Amino acid sequence: MVDLTIQLSAPTRQAWLDIGTRQRQQKKTELRYNRTVAIFSLPHEQHVASAAPLRARPRPPRLLAAPVAAQTFTACNPLNTTNCPVDIALGTNHTYDLTTSAAGDTWNTTAGTVNYRLAGAEFIMNSRGDAPTIQSNYYIFGGEVEVWMKAATGQGVVSSIVLQSDDLDEVDWELIGGNNTHVMTNYFGKGNTTSYDRAVWHPIGKPQENFHNYTTRWTKEQIEWFVDGASVRVLKHGNANGGKNFPQTPMQVKVGIWAGGDKDNDKDTIEWAGGETDYGKGPYTMWVKSVRVTDFSRGSEYSYGDMTGSWDSIKIKPGNSTIAEELNAPPPMTASQRWNKLPPGAKIGVGSAVGASCLALIALAAFYCVRQRRAGRRERAIADQEFEKETSELMIYRQRMAKGGFTISSRAV
Repeated sequence: MVDLTIQLSAPTRQAWLDIGTRQRQQKKTELRYNRTVAIFSLPHEQHVASAAPLRARPRPPRLLAAPVAAQTFTACNPLNTTNCPVDIALGTNHTYDLTTSAAGDTWNTTAGTVNYRLAGAEFIMNSRGDAPTIQSNYYIFGGEVEVWMKAATGQGVVSSIVLQSDDLDEVDWELIGGNNTHVMTNYFGKGNTTSYDRAVWHPIGKPQENFHNYTTRWTKEQIEWFVDGASVRVLKHGNANGGKNFPQTPMQVKVGIWAGGDKDNDKDTIEWAGGETDYGKGPYTMWVKSVRVTDFSRGSEYSYGDMTGSWDSIKIKPGNSTIAEELNAPPPMTASQRWNKLPPGAKIGVGSAVGASCLALIALAAFYCVRQRRAGRRERAIADQEFEKETSELMIYRQRMAKGGFTISSRAV
């Protein structure tokens, strides 16, 4: 057991509060804030790679003081109403290579601009209020999310990977811009912020200088976090307040950057983020090379069967997911590919039609040339006649001048 007494409080996290899930039929938004003093007790949870460092030496104060609250935002909470829209399922697995293309229509970009370069997706915080984020337009129900990320530098700047559900279940990765030795994992169940004994810091090498692989594997029984392929933490269902705080409802994926050190944030949030953010020293940039998302469930959509928010209450509608169909659709065929797929008879027919068209064009061109040639002959004959007439008149004029056929009058005009 590891017992650490620390003073914690919930951050306002203003930037990400404005990053909603999907708009939900104009339902009223829920926002919750709580403050508490927590005992950091980890008697059952496994910390595969980080347990030894945690026990071996005390953490620096800022590593311990981790007042990270749930992403306490939902547009429609199924625990409070039965009228929430269904969640569109991913229902497959897909890898987004952000070094070759944008995230695409299955993601939504909010609170800023994301640029796509050869090095990957570039999340830039240029000024106060920027919190560029991509969030999936689909949900997974159990699954695996792998992100290759290089965190942003900067005091108070936070790079985040978040899985979040409509009823405020949440699984997090957080990297602080001024902390180049650790990454934080966290989770919340049903937006429960009555205690903050869930955050764990794991050693990592220079996350602001190097790309690292951050993977979350989520099943009904447990959640496991991996850094560069090595398991660093395992949370069993029963160890999350007897399962009450265990994330167990369909979740979206969010990847983004935000200012935990914004001057309007709670002072403990600013301290946790490493201090107040100086926007004048920006821009601050987070890079993401790729995102791989696997949905362990298969169906077209997910819905809440009741208001308990339990794993077993989630209904899976059979059928193909529209998202899966879009992602797995083959790319448009080239002209060469379309030609190769034609049967021999069709190719002969197309060849014959093309040949006939070519012959028709040749005949038309020949007719035009002959017609133009005839017209040219007529025009040349007329021009020759005019030339001969003018020449004859000129000769007559010269002869008359030679004979004195013209006189000049001396009478005044």
